[in-house]
Amino acid sequence: MNSESLLVILEKHVPARAVPYCIQLWTDHPFQFRLRKSRLSKVGDFSCRPGHSPKITVNADSHPYLFLITYVHEVAHLRVHQELGWRAAPHGKEWKRAFRQLCLPLLHDGAFPPDLRQALEQHLHNPKASSFSDAALSKALRLHDHRLSGATTLADIPEGSEFQIRGRWFTKGKEKRTRVVCRDLKSRCNYLIAADAVVGNPGKSSGNFPNGISH
Repeated sequence: MNSESLLVILEKHVPARAVPYCIQLWTDHPFQFRLRKSRLSKVGDFSCRPGHSPKITVNADSHPYLFLITYVHEVAHLRVHQELGWRAAPHGKEWKRAFRQLCLPLLHDGAFPPDLRQALEQHLHNPKASSFSDAALSKALRLHDHRLSGATTLADIPEGSEFQIRGRWFTKGKEKRTRVVCRDLKSRCNYLIAADAVVGNPGKSSGNFPNGISH
């Protein structure tokens, strides 16, 4: 990957004011960058194998502000890995410090609207492993995603409700802080899903599962 190919991606996915900074982060410590299809369990990741270039991915369907935060989140992992290898905890104090430092320039260049900037500033006091683990930041991000206007989140529906995410049907179970234990109606496997996840077709359990899914 070179800076030109990265620029083409970033110009489509992050706020315009943040593009030069994102390019600079890559220039300082180059890595392979890839877009990924929507993933249920994460919006981005960092990986590094011996003998290979570090790689960062971000979900292509993330709206610009979430994309930007995720990009910086993963670059913080890269910085910590280059300094300490695998000795550091994934989201330990070293990562928190790196993420905080990398986000600070974005708080002062107009990349975020005022309400989202304020939520991010609060988040940076003790950054979480996921933006969705911070209810205030997650709400602020959702308010700036026009696709989610009037959307229903997992937290909005009662326990026992059936709902759909990305073509898969689940039953909502017990809440565990910022996540909820949910059962996939087809595989019968349990998953932890963020309470702020947007759900489709929510309703009370009836025993009749849509799209051919059944007991």
